Amino acid sequence: MATQSPAKVKIGVLGASGYTGSELVRLLLRHPNIELDLLTADRRAGQEMRAVFPQFSPYKLPTLVTIESIDWTTAGLNLVFCALPHATTQKVVSDLLAKAPKTKVVDLSADFRLHDLAAYARWYGHEHHAPKLQREAVYGLVEVHRTAIKKARLVANPGCYTSCAQLALTPLLKAKAIAPNEIVIDAKSGMTGAGRSAKEEMLFSEVSEGFHAYGVGHHRHMAELDQEFSAAAGREVVVTFTPHLVPMNRCILSTIYVRHTKGKSVEELHAILSKYYAKETFVHVLPFGQTPQTRHVRGSNMTFIGVAKDRVPGRAIVISTLDNLVKGASGQAVQNMNLMLGWPEATGLEQVALFP
Repeated sequence: MATQSPAKVKIGVLGASGYTGSELVRLLLRHPNIELDLLTADRRAGQEMRAVFPQFSPYKLPTLVTIESIDWTTAGLNLVFCALPHATTQKVVSDLLAKAPKTKVVDLSADFRLHDLAAYARWYGHEHHAPKLQREAVYGLVEVHRTAIKKARLVANPGCYTSCAQLALTPLLKAKAIAPNEIVIDAKSGMTGAGRSAKEEMLFSEVSEGFHAYGVGHHRHMAELDQEFSAAAGREVVVTFTPHLVPMNRCILSTIYVRHTKGKSVEELHAILSKYYAKETFVHVLPFGQTPQTRHVRGSNMTFIGVAKDRVPGRAIVISTLDNLVKGASGQAVQNMNLMLGWPEATGLEQVALFP
């Protein structure tokens, strides 16, 4: 007698017309355990997904709808991904979980990442609209918070820049192998990190053949980095972080300068990272002295990390890279979903990087 396949879990994606939303759809289309049951895009409501992203033409997907048209009490969704702008998500998730408390949520915005509500108000310019939910939210960097994520109802997916830097430095801070007050993060991102909305400064002629820093001295991801690095180090950490825009579509590369603590060597930093990630599926530490390239992770959920000596004694250079739309956003979100729903966390995320 044929074995009956288990019923698939119903999933919704809010904000499916953005880059992270469409990347979620791309990944979830090949996930064996889920059914894409709901896609929203307010400005594109009533359209088919193929009209927004022609690459989805061969696939049968739900018609895009507005969030306001959804009755959460009858939607019957097991998990919802929120790929909405910050501040918007707080109100939407509050309404969703009030009406459908058994539904789980992975939020890809910054709305639930900061534990300190005062810090959120300071960095984002307004009060938090869902303080009770904020206290419930679990920070969703899987390789650091795996146990808590498994039990969570609401997971705050990390930022792309922050994931890239945290994966490189968190094991070193936990091991007290580097000086917490001497961290400099020089990060470069592709243009999709700025979202899909039309902006003059994102026109091809404005960014092509150029390379520039932005958010200098006041980028919002600083608060997230300080929070998570302080937790790892067991003391307050304030990092120097400067992001740059590179005229490529995807990926982030972070070149990080650190000072190792007395009695440690650069080779030991590499050994700490290698041991910490030895059994991790999506973080790969290169042989000592080798450095990663963005083209080696593009389209995958991988993070590559390299460690090299600085010419100055006592200093080391740690370089990490990931695809900002996959491990930096939607792939990480699917990894979180897998944990929250009790599946192997690599399910649906086995893509090898696209090269060349």
